Amino acid sequence: MPRVLVVKTSSLGDVIHTLPALTDAMEAIPAIRFDWVVEQAFAEVPAWHPAVERVIPVAVRRWRKHPLQAWRSGEWRAFKQQIGQYDYDAVIDAQGLLKSAWLTRYARGPRYGLDKHSAREPLAARFYQHPLAVGKGQPAVERTRQLFAAALGYPLAERQGRYALAFNAERQRTVVLLHGTTWASKHWPESSWQGLAQRLCDAGYRPLLPWGDEAERLRAERIAAAGAAEVLPRLSLTELAQLLASSAGCVAVDTGLGHLAAAVDTPTIALFGPTNAALTGFYGRNQRYLQSGFHCSPCMARECRYQLEPGASPPCFDELSPARVFEALTGLLADLEGAGGRPS
Repeated sequence: MPRVLVVKTSSLGDVIHTLPALTDAMEAIPAIRFDWVVEQAFAEVPAWHPAVERVIPVAVRRWRKHPLQAWRSGEWRAFKQQIGQYDYDAVIDAQGLLKSAWLTRYARGPRYGLDKHSAREPLAARFYQHPLAVGKGQPAVERTRQLFAAALGYPLAERQGRYALAFNAERQRTVVLLHGTTWASKHWPESSWQGLAQRLCDAGYRPLLPWGDEAERLRAERIAAAGAAEVLPRLSLTELAQLLASSAGCVAVDTGLGHLAAAVDTPTIALFGPTNAALTGFYGRNQRYLQSGFHCSPCMARECRYQLEPGASPPCFDELSPARVFEALTGLLADLEGAGGRPS
């Protein structure tokens, strides 16, 4: 039985983008099994895929900040024991960074990864016995699918990749509002979230606000203060995946959790202001995006160049009004219901 080690540690969106490549491999080589090295915060995600047998959690970000503590605690020793337990038929670095390439050195098996012209950090290619060329300028999912097919020697099916996650559930009349994101420039105005929630509520939907940290919890409470949305308790990634899978739809800014919505096939409207939906849009069925037409969008800047009042959102989001977003979401749900998809 072929056994392959995957190294893809972060971020959430990047980890989710790797799942369709495993589905391709599983269909081409039915007996194949994967072990996966991933950051502790995202360790739930690989375990969802039927071809993954073992998840090896790491804490590279924390270890780099406190190397002596990692050594004294035994975490580093335990990781090396886990990654060195098997002789792998292939070790695939699906990240193309020095930190991920460095981890492959502790595994036994031929190492594959992106060549110096394809990797985000060209020096990473020096760690592989088999550097492979994969064209840039493609969605991350497609690049990873091509990398796995080249490394494992099977023809890549000419169809959209599939996540193969078993989160099927009956859709409820709930809409998940994914308001949290890392860049200050990617936040949709809180007043817009409130306006959208009110429209959804008036249309018979139940808007739900998840959160992941204290800042997101406080934002969710401010959005919900208008009375039309409900703040959820803190959820694990698995619980959130199940919630998304059972919801009629989702509205999201450019965030890793939006990729989770796509992975569980939740109809989603994605809001893109400073970032480029053509490069980082959510991959999957029933995904639509609204890209700002503002003159400098997409600028790809973490901070807006305009002088904003405290708490204000970038002007590129001005044209993405609550009414426009509501119309896009209800139009998507109506199209799906008319085509015989899951009712909303």
